[in-house]
Amino acid sequence: MELSELVSYARDKYQIEEQHKWAEFPGFSVLVHPQTGHWVALLMRQWDSDLGEVVERCDLKCGEQTLSEFPLPYLSRPIRMKGQKWISIAFSRDTDRDVVFRLFDRAFTSGDQRGFTMVLEHPFQPARTVHVDTPLPFAAQTLQLAPEVFPERIRQMRHLYEYGSNSLQARAANFYRQAQFMADYEDDADYPDPVNVGYFPTYHDLTTRQLRRYFTWRTSVRKGIFRPAPVTLAYIYIYELLNLVGAQSPEDALDKLKAFEQGFLDSGYGDLQMRASLRRWMTELAIVHALPAETAQQYADPALLERDRALMTLHTPNDYTVDEVFSALCFFDGKRLAQSPVIRKAPEKGRHLFTAVWKQALQSGTELEADRFSTYFGDPSCSPWHPFANAVYCWHGTPENQIYLLDACRRFVCQGGVWQTVSYEGFTFNRSAFHGLLRQADLMLRRYLKTGNYLRENQEDLWAKPCVEAVIRADQAAEAEAARPKLVLDLSALDQIRQDALITRDSLLTDEERDAEEAGEPLQITEESPPETEETPDLPLDGIQLQVLRLLLSGKPVEPLLREHRLMPTMTADSINEALFDAIGDNILDCDNDTLSLVEDYREDLVSLLGGSPE
Repeated sequence: MELSELVSYARDKYQIEEQHKWAEFPGFSVLVHPQTGHWVALLMRQWDSDLGEVVERCDLKCGEQTLSEFPLPYLSRPIRMKGQKWISIAFSRDTDRDVVFRLFDRAFTSGDQRGFTMVLEHPFQPARTVHVDTPLPFAAQTLQLAPEVFPERIRQMRHLYEYGSNSLQARAANFYRQAQFMADYEDDADYPDPVNVGYFPTYHDLTTRQLRRYFTWRTSVRKGIFRPAPVTLAYIYIYELLNLVGAQSPEDALDKLKAFEQGFLDSGYGDLQMRASLRRWMTELAIVHALPAETAQQYADPALLERDRALMTLHTPNDYTVDEVFSALCFFDGKRLAQSPVIRKAPEKGRHLFTAVWKQALQSGTELEADRFSTYFGDPSCSPWHPFANAVYCWHGTPENQIYLLDACRRFVCQGGVWQTVSYEGFTFNRSAFHGLLRQADLMLRRYLKTGNYLRENQEDLWAKPCVEAVIRADQAAEAEAARPKLVLDLSALDQIRQDALITRDSLLTDEERDAEEAGEPLQITEESPPETEETPDLPLDGIQLQVLRLLLSGKPVEPLLREHRLMPTMTADSINEALFDAIGDNILDCDNDTLSLVEDYREDLVSLLGGSPE
């Protein structure tokens, strides 16, 4: 670093011009506080004949305690000035600009301190050093510079800065105060000065020329014109909106931040970290101001939301489809489950079976293990949450107590101004149990479906075997039930059957029987007529079906009756069960090996339907 950089910094930021007070000592100059007239720094440029170059030093009025605070080789006790308020800085390639500028800011704030002693004749170099009184070219050039006029608004904003603590909270409070003051300021002086402040930049870190460049750029941005700019200026603009400076509401701030992302970042400006930080801050802004969860989810980390959705799906799998549950299992188990031979051979059936295993696992706990989900993913944990921790953000008072639900698996709680987040975190996951369950399922389902590529049994996973066996038994029973022939009765065709039966009957009547029916005489049934069927007005059963039920109620065999009328036991049971399903609500007959039997649980109900007597 060169001494001229400090001179430029003092001029641009504080409108302090270098003053050459001694014609006999042209290498000496001072920087004077513009309001108090007190010296802030004594600048020294002297020729070293041994080194063959100009040696640059500066005595700075920032306090002797600085030497213990900054134990750096280029800082020492003062050379020319006397007292505990001064230190000396040696300028070279190893001198840190940020440290020097920071110390100069501190010296500027102590400009109201009075009294000092200066010794011009006391040499700070060894005896070999020769002091010459020839003015240096750049010193003469400095004297020819005309003072630059800066906007009064910026000068007033500078005076709003309250010195004292240099903590991030204090810097944020100063930034917010100054940002509110400059909220509607516009400028049109785009100086080409380089800007590279570092982390957490604020107005106070910029020179006046850099500030004018920022406000000129911000004026264009507010008009929708996004031009390239140093990332320092971009971060300051973002910090303003996070503090609702230049925005009418939190919603308006989010809209402007979204427009900045599209207009600035999408154009290729900014740094690699800016977009991720911006998205995080936008999410935090929505949460802190209690905006709808849908708004916060627009900007939240997609990977975090995807994990939460997978957790919600596995927590209540009955609320989701088979494909959704299987995808959630794959999210936590990786590619192994999706590439299983079970899925390759029977994709739909395989997804169904793995999903059934997970559902069975959640139902297989004891009363003391009612929430089996926690066996695999633990319980939600509570941890501190620090919104805007990596931004310049000023808290205005204590946030109100609130509970904010980002989704079913993640909530943010504020109590007494302290924020916490409650969510399922990876360190609570029982990954060995989760993967062990799916490994055992994969092993057994490969054998069940005869896929080949069988796995070796792992003794540590055998605890999951009963769960998978239950799923396989249920699937076998479902397949057996699906293979049984089903009797389908089309009741809508009964009217047509009755009409066809009447036509057939009329064609079989003799002339005498037809004349008797027309005369209103009762029809005489001959011995060759089919047996009369008994009907019950309240039940949709025919006479044979009623006889079957009465025989079963009385404990008598029904096989002779079925053989006589050439009826199949299975079809008879199905037709009676279907006829009485609305009245009973369940099957009342079982058919095992062509043997009809009555379901005893419904005996009394059946007796009541038949009039109170089994006969």
